[in-house]
Amino acid sequence: MNKITLLILVLMYGIITAQVGINTSTPDTSAALDITSTTKGLLLPRISNLTLVQNPATGLVIFDTNKKCISQNTGTPAAPSWVCLSPYVAKFFYMPSVVFDTSVTATGQTKDLYSLYKNQFASIPANARSTSAPAAIPYFPNASDVYYYVTGYDTTVFKINSISDTGVLNYDVLSNATSASFINIVFVVK
Repeated sequence: MNKITLLILVLMYGIITAQVGINTSTPDTSAALDITSTTKGLLLPRISNLTLVQNPATGLVIFDTNKKCISQNTGTPAAPSWVCLSPYVAKFFYMPSVVFDTSVTATGQTKDLYSLYKNQFASIPANARSTSAPAAIPYFPNASDVYYYVTGYDTTVFKINSISDTGVLNYDVLSNATSASFINIVFVVK
């Protein structure tokens, strides 16, 4: 079978089934293109001047040879915004500001860290931002997208009991906070 006939058959199969498989006769039904290999990878287009990509679709992925990373257009075709997906993705970040009421000693208090984080980033606009930054601050959409840590805290004010996998912090208030009291909360990207 020559290459042209094979290409026509692959394209016809893709049109009939709505999926195209390379090295597989049963592409995954959730994929438009399913490439199967145990010895080779996928080579993305390598581009050094991203301005030459005319009207790049939102979500378009390329390899930026200048930044040496896989880049995705998170903007629009008319106003592209290329973001490195690797290797510069932040692996951890600090929890946004949270108020802990320490006016009364109490046990078994809870804070839903993920909900506080999401609500602050999703609904409160930034007071200031760089000129090229998007208006909305991106956030992880699910509580299970990150791990939760307390890396330090004022042990005279708080006792940390637990943190659930969904980010609910359980703690006791031992005394009133001072201007030097703190809790250091870190989210780590899974």
